[in-house]
Amino acid sequence: MGILEVRDVNKSFGGLKALNKVELDVEEGSVHAIIGPNGAGKSTFLNCLVGLLIPDSGSVSFNGNSLLGIKPHEINQAGVSRVFQTPEIFGDLTLLDNVVIPTLASRDGAFKFNGWKRADQDSETIGRAEHMLEDVGLIDKRNMHAGSLSRGDKRRLELAMCLVQNPKLLLLDEPTAGMSRADTNNTIDLLKRIGERGITKVIIEHDMHVVFSLADKVSVMAQGTVIAEGTPEGIKGDPRVQEAYLGGAHL
Repeated sequence: MGILEVRDVNKSFGGLKALNKVELDVEEGSVHAIIGPNGAGKSTFLNCLVGLLIPDSGSVSFNGNSLLGIKPHEINQAGVSRVFQTPEIFGDLTLLDNVVIPTLASRDGAFKFNGWKRADQDSETIGRAEHMLEDVGLIDKRNMHAGSLSRGDKRRLELAMCLVQNPKLLLLDEPTAGMSRADTNNTIDLLKRIGERGITKVIIEHDMHVVFSLADKVSVMAQGTVIAEGTPEGIKGDPRVQEAYLGGAHL
């Protein structure tokens, strides 16, 4: 049994069929990439996994439990974290504050906050946040305002905000979009280090360099459905993938 199981998921917007009988199995501890052309339904699919959209039909199970009808924050508390296409950070706050905030929310929905003690005086919380910033290479910038960071560093900060919650499943929507090649390679190295913790990852990505550097398995979406699935090498030579993704050009 996979950690994430998706069966026959459908989603329409008016007359547009965005998702059509999508099936997906993600093994625990693996890196599973989802690729496909623009408009294939990849981000819509991710939104269905985290409760931002509700499928018209089908099932989504995480660790054997249905995610359908559960609010996004409850899915997060169950162990699913998402990195958005555009980094979701608090630009007016310091890096340290950005990482402290998610440490206050516990898995049962309560807050680990002592009304008699300010969060910035809680040595345990600060220690966890600083450890995470060190882990992603941002500890020297902990007192900077997050809005002043480069795109690559904003992505690292967002990863720190997710990882401090100890997720079991990390969903990444184009984590290297808009990055230079150097920042992309640094992000690949960071995601490989995260992989050493056993965190399962689902990555939506257009950059094949990223996909082939990280993925254990690849699913290809086109027109709202999965048209092919396999290892990176197997997918690279699949003529259906070449036709759907690059109009017949080789990956």
